[in-house]
Amino acid sequence: MNDSIEASANGGKSRNRKAQRTGCAVEVTMSVIGGVWKPLILFHLLEGKLRFNELCRRVSSATPRMMTLQLRELEADGIINRIVYAEVPPKVEYELTAQGCSLEPILLTMRDWGEQFQETFESNDSGDSDNNVEP
Repeated sequence: MNDSIEASANGGKSRNRKAQRTGCAVEVTMSVIGGVWKPLILFHLLEGKLRFNELCRRVSSATPRMMTLQLRELEADGIINRIVYAEVPPKVEYELTAQGCSLEPILLTMRDWGEQFQETFESNDSGDSDNNVEP
């Protein structure tokens, strides 16, 4: 997937992300929320505003650099807001936009499916040795 981030004329602070969105609606959705980290970030933001370090703690497998990149893409796509407070030390929070909140049913369905899959997988692994055929 070719994603490009173009800086606007106002000093590069505003970014427009033009993800490749020429296919079906599922491709469009995946270009916005696809990947390993974006759904996890969005799921945690369903609870409300979170600071960067709190997001990093909750998605501990992602590096801070990867979190920054994913957050920038989500912000450029209008899925999250980045709120910067004029404080020392700097304080930055992230929250879902209205468009981001519209993803809640998708994210909760993904969570439910994952829980069901885990239960099925664990029940198949536990003590069902008659069905396990060794070569």
